[in-house]
Amino acid sequence: MNVIPFVHEGLGNSSYLVQISERSAILVDPDRNVGRYLREADARGLGIVDVLETHLHADFVTGSRELLDLIGVEPHASRGGQIAFPHRGVSAGEAFVLEGVRVSVIGSPGHTPEHVSFALQAPRNEAPALFSGGSLIAGGAARTDLVSPELTEELTREQYRTLKQAFADLPDETLLYPTHGGGSFCAAGGGSERTSTLGRERASNPLLSFTNEDEFVRWFPTTFPGAPDYFFKMRPINQLGPRFRREIADPPSLAPTEFYARMSPGLVVDTRPIHEYHMSHIPRALSIAFRPSFATWLGWLVPIGTPLLLVVGNEPLERVVEESLLVGQENFAGWLEGGMKAWVRAGLPTRETRSIAHGEAKRLLQEGAVALDVREPSEFEGGHLDHAKNLPLGSLAKSSSVIPAEAPIIAYCGHGERSTTGISLLERSGVEAWNLEGGYEDWR
Repeated sequence: MNVIPFVHEGLGNSSYLVQISERSAILVDPDRNVGRYLREADARGLGIVDVLETHLHADFVTGSRELLDLIGVEPHASRGGQIAFPHRGVSAGEAFVLEGVRVSVIGSPGHTPEHVSFALQAPRNEAPALFSGGSLIAGGAARTDLVSPELTEELTREQYRTLKQAFADLPDETLLYPTHGGGSFCAAGGGSERTSTLGRERASNPLLSFTNEDEFVRWFPTTFPGAPDYFFKMRPINQLGPRFRREIADPPSLAPTEFYARMSPGLVVDTRPIHEYHMSHIPRALSIAFRPSFATWLGWLVPIGTPLLLVVGNEPLERVVEESLLVGQENFAGWLEGGMKAWVRAGLPTRETRSIAHGEAKRLLQEGAVALDVREPSEFEGGHLDHAKNLPLGSLAKSSSVIPAEAPIIAYCGHGERSTTGISLLERSGVEAWNLEGGYEDWR
């Protein structure tokens, strides 16, 4: 078997194209942007004969229904997921054969109640490949609190049992291919490695060292990062089946005056690099610079269904649309033709965001300015500016009322992208803030 990973660095996830014979391949946990899988398979002369879904995903829209529409392959997915679109239901303990490769279905609940993993064994004498979804990842496992608060303890207990029992019959040399990885808001723990072996995890994964279930249940949920709001919308979308790409209209191009006229019911999302946003932007525009984590922050900060008005820079509009669709954003009201240059030429209003150099920031802080750290608590605990107030970006819009209004605000993150987004959120709330140039890393 030849495993070709597709890594989305921003989501911290991997999907896999697995060549199982000279001309055949399967896909594991594909996301909605299916074109790259099809292009890769075509370049290798492979036909996709099956799709395997380990669980109902919380962080991205599945590509299984789109593939069903395009190539006619019904996915194998857990019966417990109660998926509404055509699929082939599987349960723990079942097995089937594809092109001579045996696919064993392993029950691995915890991250989700219906979670299954797939162990692939080729007829030749080679190590099995385990596609574990979120049940076991390199250095950790996926979180158990994304279905409902009432189920978190039960799912955490199931996660403990999965770690202890689910893969016990597989040898140490089993190759581990998780869907989630380090950097995923679905994951707890995990490092920079995306893949591993069962032997390596048995020797080093801290979650496998627990011997007391109650202790594990008390501790594991305390390790979870913040949960993006959109996570709780993805499960029903993936259960019912997302809309086909052909059913979703692309954003129309709008001249500046027409764009301006549509701004009231729609949200302006500015995807340009932060230095361009700082120099000039549309008042109340939300800055989410187009980078690997763009989709995560768009899903987190913008309610699904909001009409999106896009201001793009050099990045292809098609890529911005693809990443938006990945997190369920499908309502494209338009994009600004000619960009900010055309907007300025039309004489329409603009704003600037001030970026504060280190020396000036130090002086202002000594004079009473407030340092606002929009990073995650774990980052804050690793080091921060003296007396800084920590309000993670994901909760900033709901927490802006606790920011002191009488003092200047200097916002920062690691490098400046998240703090610029935070400043744009504050601007929408009528609060002015300045950006710490270079973020905490340059300050340090």
